[in-house]
Amino acid sequence: MADDDKSQLDKFKEAARDLGTDDDPKRFDERLGKLVKHRPVKEGGAPKAKPPEGR
Repeated sequence: MADDDKSQLDKFKEAARDLGTDDDPKRFDERLGKLVKHRPVKEGGAPKAKPPEGR
């Protein structure tokens, strides 16, 4: 089955197997940290939304 034919769930399961994840939450967080990096939050919180133009 080609990657395009796999469902998102199947792709996730395959990625999890490749990473060697298990049911240990600490190990999961450790492995997840290798995949996903969050952007640091700037001081002052999230940026303010600009009001719509023309109002």
